[in-house]
Amino acid sequence: MGKLISVIVPAFNEEDVIEECLTRLAEVLETLDEDYEILIVDDGSTDSTCKIVNTFRETNPRIALLELSRNFRKEVALTAGLDHARGDAVIVIDADLQDPPELIHAFVKEWRNGYDIVYGTRTNRDGETWLKLLTARWFYRVLNAVSDVPIPTDTGDFRLMSRRAVSALISLRETHRYMKGLYAWIGYPQKAVPYSRHARHAGNTKWNYWRLWNFAIEGITSFSAVPLKLATYLGVGASILAFSYGTFMVARTLLFGNPVAGYPSLIVIVLFLGGIQLTCLGIIGEYLGRIYNEAKRRSLYFVKGYHPSATSEVDYPLTRPHPP
Repeated sequence: MGKLISVIVPAFNEEDVIEECLTRLAEVLETLDEDYEILIVDDGSTDSTCKIVNTFRETNPRIALLELSRNFRKEVALTAGLDHARGDAVIVIDADLQDPPELIHAFVKEWRNGYDIVYGTRTNRDGETWLKLLTARWFYRVLNAVSDVPIPTDTGDFRLMSRRAVSALISLRETHRYMKGLYAWIGYPQKAVPYSRHARHAGNTKWNYWRLWNFAIEGITSFSAVPLKLATYLGVGASILAFSYGTFMVARTLLFGNPVAGYPSLIVIVLFLGGIQLTCLGIIGEYLGRIYNEAKRRSLYFVKGYHPSATSEVDYPLTRPHPP
């Protein structure tokens, strides 16, 4: 029996690019020795994305469509795709065609050589602003500096994973999902494939700077407790400074008196200590909020509709456990 490769494409309002994405993916996958399926995960689109995908399904039975009940955001949409993908190898790629589908050949080659995860590392990123390039570069460096698990730099979700790597990933059901960290956390032999990232083929990006900022906080708090330790160090350092200054003021008053009250210095000290306290409370609140969300144990997503591909489970048995 031959092997099956599943390609997961998360999509949210991608009507401008989904047609070209499906066309290029099919052209590349048809040249492989393995059979394939393309699983489009519609993350609550409000445009004609689903309609276009269903039109393609009429001519290509290897295309599957998974419709989520609402927009759960990309990390959860990826998880839903991994839950439903049935391939011996699973490839994740964005619909915007910034990651070239033609690189799949290199991914599959390394997978055949025994690697469980083959990921694309960006050598350059066309169509990105200098600010986004700068912040992305520093974010990956800062994340690796504070993370307990080495996370590849300049690397997105574009990758191939073996069946055992996918099975490991779908066993992790945490609510706050930073997938790039989870890919690294599960281990297994991994290899990078360098490539040049293209500009978006069509449409507009869904990632504004506010969402990128929140995503960065998600990544750091999901894979590092360093901010909590930093809050502790700030508190201890502020206490030492305050105690030292208090000792100095007592000694000076006893020796020389204090005829003039130091109102400006008092305001500065109060504001300084208050700022540190609020910062530390904010850091603790970020972690506490995540504990709260995890404790509720809600389902990650709900499915509105699932239209599988023609590569039936009779031909390719489902070798993964059902998601918890």
